[in-house]
Amino acid sequence: MAPVGDSGVRGGGGVGAGGGPGGPLAGVRVVELAGIGPGPFAAMLLGDLGADVVRVDRPEPSPLGIEPAYDLANRNKRSVVVDLKAPEGPGRVLDLVARADLLIEGYRPGVAERLGVGPDACLARNPALVYGRMTGWGQHGPLAARAGHDIGYTAVAGVLGLVAPPAAAPSTAVPPSTAAALPGASPAAPDGPPALPANLLGDYAGGSLYLVVGLLAALHHARATGTGQVVDAAIVDGAAHLTAVLQGLLAGGRWQDRRGVNLLDGGAPFYAVYQAADGAHLAVGALEPQFYAEFARLLELGPDAPAQWDTARWPELRARIAARFATRTRAEWEAVFAGSDACVEPVLTMRQAHAHEHLVGRGTYVEVDGVTQPAPAPRFSATPGALRRPPARPGADTAEVARDWGVPALAAGPAGPAGPAGPAGPAASTTAARTPAPPTA
Repeated sequence: MAPVGDSGVRGGGGVGAGGGPGGPLAGVRVVELAGIGPGPFAAMLLGDLGADVVRVDRPEPSPLGIEPAYDLANRNKRSVVVDLKAPEGPGRVLDLVARADLLIEGYRPGVAERLGVGPDACLARNPALVYGRMTGWGQHGPLAARAGHDIGYTAVAGVLGLVAPPAAAPSTAVPPSTAAALPGASPAAPDGPPALPANLLGDYAGGSLYLVVGLLAALHHARATGTGQVVDAAIVDGAAHLTAVLQGLLAGGRWQDRRGVNLLDGGAPFYAVYQAADGAHLAVGALEPQFYAEFARLLELGPDAPAQWDTARWPELRARIAARFATRTRAEWEAVFAGSDACVEPVLTMRQAHAHEHLVGRGTYVEVDGVTQPAPAPRFSATPGALRRPPARPGADTAEVARDWGVPALAAGPAGPAGPAGPAGPAASTTAARTPAPPTA
């Protein structure tokens, strides 16, 4: 693990707003209306790249219940507390909006409008603002008003159904070049339940990353024209977009519409996960002939092993590969494949990944204030991102933001007593539009 200071963690090009070194987005101001899941992660990414992110927290504690010091999605941000249901609340947020470049909110459709901080109100105060809306179902459509989670969005988008657990992958899979011509290549019922890749594919890949791309694209337009706009980032849209290449293969007859029977989903015996003698696992990705030849040599498959593309004998080949891996521990196999192009790597837990030599060498994980976390990504040669601030504690930066952003009303104390709970307020939005998976231990 890289110590703080390596990999540009505490260093970088330029000076970012809010103090400390900057990054490629230094000088960009972001208002984040507090939420959970992909919205905060998107704001964190912008902050990692140097943006001055002000998170508008609610008077109520976060529904996640996590200690703020460990809520890494709130790093590189500052926090103010505003009660949007108090009479003064919306006005204070609009004062921030008037000085911002970007805004992120994750309420159900219509909630921000009822709170007085919807797109019309915000763009009236700042016509160049880019207003980012992060939801699961999007701003319109039959399910737009329904609550949901990552697992449901990826399920409907056709993404969750692609992920097969290794044990459920049938051995009769066929390569995409011959899928349409071989028996059993037509769509069939899946052979087991799909696996759950945490909430990475929907919330963060299909949600956060697409929101950030949309915000930066719209910011480019706003700076060229002076005209802001609304970015409708729906997890179902982003997750579906991730399947673009596979959709083409499916239409061309080179991908079966069932999991675990295709070249890249565990169906091929040379692109799969195997268990070692100690119960640990190794990932094999020996697709190209030259890499497969190296893999077969080092694994000692033997000259009588089925050929790589002899699909009729793939069950035999898979069994032989599994039997070979079962003869040694993962560490022993790592030593065998070290330095080769056999495309075999250990399957690591998160804590194990912290100590992997390649990730240590690149400073991929860093330890800050006793918390191991990913360093900012991607890397920039001239304006590297940096970890400038620990996770923001609700309301801790109110006076500083009031001064730096020129909004003295923020420092005047609470925005007013909390109003009655109702469907238009933040309480309704905690399960709104997009509800994240609960925290894991």
